[in-house]
Amino acid sequence: MEAEVDKLELMFQKADSDLDYIQYRLEYEIKTNHPDSPSKKNPITLVKELSAIKSRYQTLYARFKPVAVEQKETKSRICATLNKTMTMIQELQKQTDLETGSHYVAQGDLELAV
Repeated sequence: MEAEVDKLELMFQKADSDLDYIQYRLEYEIKTNHPDSPSKKNPITLVKELSAIKSRYQTLYARFKPVAVEQKETKSRICATLNKTMTMIQELQKQTDLETGSHYVAQGDLELAV
């Protein structure tokens, strides 16, 4: 899960960078190639719309960041709880003299698939 969160975060960062580059290129192309040409839709309006999209994207990213942090913290707490539980099970098995056959739960037998 942590790798997926990191990957998603990198995707957000790349998208932000891509939007910056697109905006820069649009502004440059408009200034150099179409300084006074009339068109169906004003290029400056398009650039402003791109800025609004970027702003919405940044808001979404700001909402995502705390969720990612909470997911990492939750994963850590789950792992710690699982390790404590495994230790308690092993201690109980030792105390009750269970055989080390198929009933015995080893630390490596149970993995957290995250």
